[in-house]
Amino acid sequence: MKKLRDKIEHFVLTTEIHWKALSVEKQRLLTKVFFGGYCLLTVIVIIHVIVSTGQKSNTISIDHIDGISTKLVEKASEQNNLIESPIKK
Repeated sequence: MKKLRDKIEHFVLTTEIHWKALSVEKQRLLTKVFFGGYCLLTVIVIIHVIVSTGQKSNTISIDHIDGISTKLVEKASEQNNLIESPIKK
């Protein structure tokens, strides 16, 4: 766990050194670009949620579970037989 924390800390420090090496104008430009991308992604997700929930065919169907496999039932009964078997001392 300590190695992971050290690797993350090293990555953060090297990234911070690279960020500080950029000029102030470049930092501002990159900040604006990243924020613009974040806003665009947020708007796209909100529109997608509104469109998908606004459809009339958007219903939830709750049904009974059909077709339980017989293999699962046989496997469970075998495990029960092993558990219930008497233990020899």
